[in-house]
Amino acid sequence: MKNISLLIILLGFSLETKAQDEKKVSVQEVYKNQIEAIGKDKKVQKSFDIIQSLEPQTMKDLVELTEIPAPPFMEQKRGERFMQMVKAAGADSIWKDEVGNVLALRKGKSRSRTVVLEAHLDTVFPLETDVKVKKHGDTLYAPGIGDDTRGLAMVLAVMKAMNTAQINTASDVLFAGVVGEEGLGDLRGVKHLFKNGNRKIDAYIAIDGGDLGRINNMALGSLRYKVTFKGPGGHSWGAFGVANPHHAIGKSIDYFDTVAGAYVANGPKTTYNVGRIGGGTSVNSIPFESWMEIDMRSVSPEKLLGIERILKEQMQKALEDYNKTVKKGDKLTLVLDKIGERPSGELGENLPLILKAIAATSYFNAQPTLTRGSTDSNIPISLGIPAVTIGRGGKSDNAHALDEWYLNDETGPLAIKLALLILVAEAGLAN
Repeated sequence: MKNISLLIILLGFSLETKAQDEKKVSVQEVYKNQIEAIGKDKKVQKSFDIIQSLEPQTMKDLVELTEIPAPPFMEQKRGERFMQMVKAAGADSIWKDEVGNVLALRKGKSRSRTVVLEAHLDTVFPLETDVKVKKHGDTLYAPGIGDDTRGLAMVLAVMKAMNTAQINTASDVLFAGVVGEEGLGDLRGVKHLFKNGNRKIDAYIAIDGGDLGRINNMALGSLRYKVTFKGPGGHSWGAFGVANPHHAIGKSIDYFDTVAGAYVANGPKTTYNVGRIGGGTSVNSIPFESWMEIDMRSVSPEKLLGIERILKEQMQKALEDYNKTVKKGDKLTLVLDKIGERPSGELGENLPLILKAIAATSYFNAQPTLTRGSTDSNIPISLGIPAVTIGRGGKSDNAHALDEWYLNDETGPLAIKLALLILVAEAGLAN
């Protein structure tokens, strides 16, 4: 698509989490017994049946929400429709906060704690992207249908099932559709939820990811910068010799790649990526600016700060070295803007929420796997607040691509039941 066909330069290593960020785990007996007791509760059993019977409607909800574009900072229309759906599902109170998060409170018996179940409203795709869902056999194709619109449909299904089955919890449950998870949204929705003075949140369950059994308890930290080289610009013939920002930015990428590549070769996994480049007005014009956006990630906060330092040093070195070659006119200037910051962190494997999630996953005969990722859970994890991100079930692939797809196999409804079981276990069954 022409609007997003900007030059992409992949530097260094894949951003995918590999085996070092995944750990298969077993169930502790005490939590196995606890989850089995909850699973045998008549109302919980009824809720599982309801989730199964809701499958056609859940898929309709998925298609409808997918076809409402929702780039970061432009989630309003999708948020409004999601809010209507949440209202129809039933809640004690529903509202939209200052940044656009859609929130629905379901009061608990004791009201001493608050547990969040959340999926994010936004997708990575620009507003003009064709998001019409196309069906080939049983597979649905559309940008954003998995990441994370499927999560929104699951949140709705859990709420409907709990209300219809009349499941009571000890703690308050806050159902949420959160803005700004993707890209330059920079987790702004969840950051707002945890701002000082907002509602106290005691546990956080996000739905965002693939396989049934994924339990994300480790936050992958990241820093993102927009780097801009600025100059006077001019005609490619008449102003030849004037400083050219594109030439300088090419030098800066080479400098950064050389030093950063050596830096990430050892120690905790760290990656970097020049993801977008822009600037210039025409082929026969010397550009007045050239910019790029850079993503850096690491499992180690110290390592992340180290590669940030390398970025700043190499950008400044490239500027100075390039300016030595300028034959006439003003020298280039450099602007470094931090456009994203996601904190890293890890929660211990013996945290009760994680042990409940492990036991609940095993309850549905899936292999629980602890993983690391960059999700809304980064914020509570970094604050030491119990949090997990769990998978959406079904089969899906090509997230963040125009040919993203989702197939609702037998693990689709199981993932919804799993989300409900973890939520009820953490919020406390009060029937």
